[in-house]
Amino acid sequence: MLEKNKLFEEAEKAIEWIRNYVEKIGAKGVVVGNSGGKDSATVIGMATKALGKDKVVTVAMPCNSIQTDLEDAKLVAQKFEVPFVEVNLTSTYNEFENTINKSLSNIELNKDSKINMKPRLRMTTLYAIAQTLGYLVIGTGNLCETMVGYTTKWGDSASDFNPIANFTVDEVLSIGEYLGVPDKIIHKAPNDGLGGQTDEEKMGVTYKQIAEYIETGRTESKAMENIEKRNKSSKHKREPIPVYNFERKKYLD
Repeated sequence: MLEKNKLFEEAEKAIEWIRNYVEKIGAKGVVVGNSGGKDSATVIGMATKALGKDKVVTVAMPCNSIQTDLEDAKLVAQKFEVPFVEVNLTSTYNEFENTINKSLSNIELNKDSKINMKPRLRMTTLYAIAQTLGYLVIGTGNLCETMVGYTTKWGDSASDFNPIANFTVDEVLSIGEYLGVPDKIIHKAPNDGLGGQTDEEKMGVTYKQIAEYIETGRTESKAMENIEKRNKSSKHKREPIPVYNFERKKYLD
């Protein structure tokens, strides 16, 4: 983990980067998926400091979710005094799942595909709102999650830009404290709200072990094996879309 003064210096640079990027693109503001967790709360704090409260819209998207997550999302929006929009996707998700299952005849969607439908519906929602407002979708994924592929392709991994992509979980927590994210959110066990388990239970490895591996190249042997396996199998999530290419004359980059 970066030393605190250096970390906060980088956080301020990231906040300035948000401001400059939004201005360069010519967007009117940003839309943030507000899960009530540490990552989205920290990004909301950063975006608010960069752009002002009137240019940050936070969107909570419950989808068969637990009530406390929604309450935490409201708490974060209240703390930073930013607009809060609730879009309940439960009925949409249920109808979507039923429609696909009916169309597949003898095939039923498996557990993972049904879990991943939720973040993809959420991202569709964020982009619909952002395009309507002339805003950008700001990402909320941290380095530890990206490292092991703990993210849904074309779901929570999709955004127009991401200010915390190169910060580990502990660094995000420290930046959140620095910006005034409520203690309840900071000390909440990381949970994506999709499968009834914490993030670490799902991964079978702790964020501390992932960060240690990122910083030193090593950690406890069993965890290291898990991390390397996950990193390898999720490589496709971190790379551009592969395309067949051949030589042709081009007029534009």
